[in-house]
Amino acid sequence: MHDAPGRAVSPAGQVQALVIGGGPAGLMAAEVLATQGHRVVVAEAMPTPARKFLMAGKSGLNLTKAEGLADFTAHYGGSAPVLRTPPGYLDKKELGPDEVMAWAEGLGIALFTGSTGRVFPVGMKASPLLRAWLARLSELGVDLRTRWRWEGFQGDGWLFRTPAGPQVLRPGAVVLALGGASWPRLGSDAAWVPWLSARGVGIAPFRPANMGFRVGWSPAMARHFGQAVKGVALSAGSLSSRGEWVVTAQGIEGGGVYEVAAAIRDGAEAVVDLAPDLGAVELARRLALAPAKLSVGNRLRRVLGDPLRAALLLEWGQPLPAEPERLAIRAKALRLRHAGPMPLERAISSAGGIIGEGLAETLELRALPGVFAAGEMLDWEAPTGGYLLTGCLATGRRAGLGAAAYLASAR
Repeated sequence: MHDAPGRAVSPAGQVQALVIGGGPAGLMAAEVLATQGHRVVVAEAMPTPARKFLMAGKSGLNLTKAEGLADFTAHYGGSAPVLRTPPGYLDKKELGPDEVMAWAEGLGIALFTGSTGRVFPVGMKASPLLRAWLARLSELGVDLRTRWRWEGFQGDGWLFRTPAGPQVLRPGAVVLALGGASWPRLGSDAAWVPWLSARGVGIAPFRPANMGFRVGWSPAMARHFGQAVKGVALSAGSLSSRGEWVVTAQGIEGGGVYEVAAAIRDGAEAVVDLAPDLGAVELARRLALAPAKLSVGNRLRRVLGDPLRAALLLEWGQPLPAEPERLAIRAKALRLRHAGPMPLERAISSAGGIIGEGLAETLELRALPGVFAAGEMLDWEAPTGGYLLTGCLATGRRAGLGAAAYLASAR
């Protein structure tokens, strides 16, 4: 084999552009690099690419959220730059919700926007989009190699375990998109941390993000396991949510919890308003009018209109005050009692990763020139609801543009 048009690798393992990781961030980086005219190899450890993406799309692929860029970016935390690029960066407009929608539609995927602003494919599934995306990458000449697991450095090369035995590549530029530390069975196992740390890359410890919380329920709550908590407001620190969440045997899960999970994880007290559409005075009036012959539980169920909300007040609000005014205040500021977050391997995503001060605005690693990083490897977090996927696509695009510029300057 020799370096020639149509060949991405030379006999000595020379690769023009190498992307390690075949999730959304890595595939977006590969698309950008290939569109800029570079020959790209994507090395994916799993038998097929984008497994976590497909898993996330099983219940409906939430691509992004249709809202203004300023409101959208306010949902991102962490030290790494995500959707925070200075004007004029590489003369390219930052990838935000509008650009994600246009990109998906360019793949032939029809979209719709739900009542909450969340954007989904009309078919709701991830697999049609992934098939169209992989077809585009193939047309661009991207060389996707599955079961290629990165195993660290070997001298000036990048060592892989492959079906054909150990392989060492020597790329002109690298984009790392290996994921964080959640869902390790789908490939995001953070095995890369010691290899990059040894090369001087600063990495913040991984923590669960978009996770549920463990609760030691009383036996009376068992009848409610699997039921959704609706029509309540949940707040913690500066975050708030009106989304639904689910009571499980282990605790609480779901989008409404995930929106405020970062604040709870970091020590903020979580408070549930069981009647967010009623003021405390009106709620107290209704409680006072409930027949006195009813038990406390039945009175709460009648006034709150939901057995599960009444059960939560009975579970977390003891001892319950007898006065309607005080009971109303308790129902509108019910302390959520939990035993800590669910473990990292059960989290939807992870916080932590490569710290922002070790990254250029192009997402190049300052400790490793010519090496860029994207996706959940970086120290950022965002709630579900379209923010996570858009962040992965945006950082993949930025890293791809940075790698393309690096290769162009090297010429």
